[in-house]
Amino acid sequence: MRNIAFVFTIMSIAVASCQQKSKPAKDVAPDDRQTAREALTAELDSIQKHGLINGFAVAMVDKSGVLYTRGFGYSNAETQEKYTENTLQHIASVSKTLIGIALMKAKEMGKLNLDDPIENYLPFKVLNPNFPDELITIRHLATHTSGITDTEQYDQKAWILAKGQDLTNVSIDYHFQRLNPAEDDVPMEEYLKGYLEQSGAFYQEGNYLNFKPGERFEYSNIGATLCALVIEKATGQPFDAFTEEHILNPLNMSSTAWSLEDVDMTRHSRLYRNDNTLLPFYTAITYPDGMLISSSSDMAKYLVELIRGYSGEGVLLSKEGYQEFYTEQLEEHHFESRNAEHPYDGDYSPAIFVGHSALGYIGHSGGDAGVATWMYFDKEKKTGRYIAINTDMGNDERARELEYYAIWDKMNEYFGKIQ
Repeated sequence: MRNIAFVFTIMSIAVASCQQKSKPAKDVAPDDRQTAREALTAELDSIQKHGLINGFAVAMVDKSGVLYTRGFGYSNAETQEKYTENTLQHIASVSKTLIGIALMKAKEMGKLNLDDPIENYLPFKVLNPNFPDELITIRHLATHTSGITDTEQYDQKAWILAKGQDLTNVSIDYHFQRLNPAEDDVPMEEYLKGYLEQSGAFYQEGNYLNFKPGERFEYSNIGATLCALVIEKATGQPFDAFTEEHILNPLNMSSTAWSLEDVDMTRHSRLYRNDNTLLPFYTAITYPDGMLISSSSDMAKYLVELIRGYSGEGVLLSKEGYQEFYTEQLEEHHFESRNAEHPYDGDYSPAIFVGHSALGYIGHSGGDAGVATWMYFDKEKKTGRYIAINTDMGNDERARELEYYAIWDKMNEYFGKIQ
């Protein structure tokens, strides 16, 4: 869920390397494409053998479909179970792109408009006490300009340990987010009410910025989850059910769901700290902001659809709906600062829960305890990459250089050979 500083630190690949675009696709014979896929597999397998990542899976796609998807290493280091393209794990903040698609779908259904005040849909008041006369709109939530911010009431309360698991030899300590006992779970709406109302159980002064709604960009997991609740109230359907009906089922993402109870746990990867300590299974009260559970093979289908939607050929939304989904929403004055040299920083220019980088990519990244995910496509070439990793690298720069960066760059190198 934390599409935040440490995720973008991970993504801060050397600029010279990152800006190497894949060469234009030539006519490549089928045998040559197969040989190239085998060579790519061998190179990625060699990278994994550095031993700094337990397991990961990748996908490479273009507008025509899935070009390559494969897993490497282990989903369970103790049992040596292989990590494959069908292995499941949650995808962290990449999940937010589904909030964006769901929001635009609800708009197309006539259930809401982006500039509606959120108070039109919510059963409790959400007002920035610094600006009590300024209304927060749905668009403010979708562009992270609502003024709602994440505090320790998010970092320390949102994540919940899965029930009934064996915690022997498992570490529940994690620096960035507290993993709370199952009995601390509360319904999403109750938690948001407690966080956002001034009399709420989880309210503190810092939950709102000292900026008017729409004035300043600040990435907000709470704001994203609140947008999912607005979708629920506007459509009269739980967010997970709405996305299943309007996103997952149409794309035949049959292995993907929002809760551990709704997936095949025999296919779910274990997660690891950067010291290879085993982490527990966990979920989140604020599940829409980062707890979609999926596989590389399913996410490849989703990424193909996103590229087709950008090209005016998607099936989930109308052509006009996708145009609005991808429209850049903010200007320079909305930011305290931003990095014009970062190839994959989607926060450089947000659209609707998806972002444009300064250097021609669209997508989202994510990171949680034991999870790192990246999903970006090249706007010009219409080629996309996805990676999901089951090991947190923390501040291990050597690990990022030897594996994270190398995996991402190696995929880019092979696009012209396998298309």
